[in-house]
Amino acid sequence: MSDTSTVVGPVVLRSPLIAAAGTVGSVVDFSATVDFSTYGAAVAKSVAPDPWPGRTPPRVSHAGGGMLNGIGIQNPGIDRWIEDVGPQLSAMAVPIWGSAVALSAEGFATVSDGLERAGVAAVEVNLSCPNIENGKLFALDPGSAASVVSAVRNATKLPLGAKLSPNAAQISEIVAAVMGAGADWVVLTNTAWGAGFDVETRRPKLSGVVGGYSGPPLKPLALRCVWETHRDLPDVPIVGCGGVTTGADVVEYLLAGASAVAIGTAHFSEPRAGRRIHRELLRFLKKHGVESIHELIGGAKPW
Repeated sequence: MSDTSTVVGPVVLRSPLIAAAGTVGSVVDFSATVDFSTYGAAVAKSVAPDPWPGRTPPRVSHAGGGMLNGIGIQNPGIDRWIEDVGPQLSAMAVPIWGSAVALSAEGFATVSDGLERAGVAAVEVNLSCPNIENGKLFALDPGSAASVVSAVRNATKLPLGAKLSPNAAQISEIVAAVMGAGADWVVLTNTAWGAGFDVETRRPKLSGVVGGYSGPPLKPLALRCVWETHRDLPDVPIVGCGGVTTGADVVEYLLAGASAVAIGTAHFSEPRAGRRIHRELLRFLKKHGVESIHELIGGAKPW
């Protein structure tokens, strides 16, 4: 059988598949629904310094071949998260990464410290959620993104990833900034800005109008970010994320330069998608005589 283990920065993963933040809850509350045995890691839904109620309904809608969401990162705050989720982390059969979100660098640092105390295996810094009320998209400005990552790096010794946005004009510039500030890898990418309107009611499909667009239509945008980053900064470890629904999607991200690939929106329609996608990946590797996925990383051939 082909070797599907991989390395992302200082982290060794048994599988290149990662369950993306925001799609598997706190992970522990999805353990009976999602088969995590084929994942290398699972990322819990982002948590903030204090409780966030999120946006009012409607918060989710179909949009073409993808999904719009304007949930607004509803979460209980880091203190309650530590109390409720922390004691259950060690019983999980997959490494759990925490996801930090806040409105300031200091807030990100507070959450990251709490996540480490709770027992997560790594921290993902959510710099790129597009539906934070009155918030800033740190991932669009190199200086702002770097200031957050630097604060988090000073607050925790855990492996650290930065989740960036496909809306960035120069993604490599943002990547260089966060890596220089102490990130161990980048996640490319989060959802893209999107909106939709109901033609019958004439109302926006989301209460906040603009939200995050995800699903298969996002894949070309995210792949472009992965490819450009690997081209410009070939030593940067990348987790590809966006529109993954098949084993072939995983291979595409690997060829573009990713070392691991996150599955997100697919969980909403197929909670056990990871198991199927992993089987498809293994079949591809066997068919093409690939002994290790390391043979595929960055292996796209130019015309």
